[in-house]
Amino acid sequence: MAKKTYDLLFKLLLIGDSGVGKTCILFRFSDDTFNTTFISTIGIDFKIKTVELQGKKIKLQIWDTAGQERFHTITTSYYRGAMGIMLVYDITQEKTFENIAKWLRNIQEHANEDVEKMLLGNKCDMEDKRMISKERGETIAKENGIKFMETSAKSNINVETAFMTLAEDILKKYPQKDASSSPGSIKPGEKDPGGGSGSKGCCS
Repeated sequence: MAKKTYDLLFKLLLIGDSGVGKTCILFRFSDDTFNTTFISTIGIDFKIKTVELQGKKIKLQIWDTAGQERFHTITTSYYRGAMGIMLVYDITQEKTFENIAKWLRNIQEHANEDVEKMLLGNKCDMEDKRMISKERGETIAKENGIKFMETSAKSNINVETAFMTLAEDILKKYPQKDASSSPGSIKPGEKDPGGGSGSKGCCS
């Protein structure tokens, strides 16, 4: 049996209107790339990135909803088990900001009550086309008791900070498990799950 290469798994979601840059944010964080030729994601796509926080290896499974938001058909099952949600709007498109209220209602209806949320005003590199002031973003975040950041996937501004902050906030809520029951530890009297025949499986 392959040894588990992480301590905790966090499921994160990216939601918001079509074209606000959710996929670009995801790729910037997971692969450190930026591409302007993304076609709308069809269905649901996710990326995995393992990060280290407070001495723990945390596997972030980040789901991208692009392609479905225009039909508002993001299903309840998609929200199920989500521990962190990023709501994204485009600072150059008024409508995407107005729709944040609708996305917040969606979360209320479908997600776990204690899900961590963060609001991202994306495309902050496009200052000349800005329609939504930073203050308006801060105000709606404050009203809903959530954190707020402005990001740019293109210029790589605050993308990593946003994901790491969200992961840290989730970790703070996590019940700190006793070290003796950490993954991979063998209690007295238990057989080694690997059969003791040296290392098997992949350890990437």
